[in-house]
Amino acid sequence: MANWRLHPQLDRDTANLGDLPLSRVLVNNDANYPWLILVPRKPDLVELIDLDEAAQAQLMTEVTRVARALREVTACHKLNIAALGNAVPQLHVHIIARFRHDAAWPNPVWNAVARRVYRRGELERLITPLRASIGLA
Repeated sequence: MANWRLHPQLDRDTANLGDLPLSRVLVNNDANYPWLILVPRKPDLVELIDLDEAAQAQLMTEVTRVARALREVTACHKLNIAALGNAVPQLHVHIIARFRHDAAWPNPVWNAVARRVYRRGELERLITPLRASIGLA
């Protein structure tokens, strides 16, 4: 993990919640949706299949752990989980809490509405219980 670097766009658009054994947990700075991103801390990963089987299993364990925490903290109606990588080639997994009343429902969140950055204190009110629920606190 020494040669690993977070992609500049992910670094610019997110806040760091902390590290799990394999992945860095980030929160997307878009207050329209509670949106977490897991990035495996190994260099040169593009696809899930670039991980060996043990690391794939670890990533799925971490995705499950983070998704359960997000559902618990937000009481969302649905979770969207995806590894797309079309705009940012570094392997990362989106975990997005969706609500029947959100701006994009029932469609995908991408480009549905303009990004709304978290206001002062708003991000911390999301991060604090998430860190505790994930076990990063």
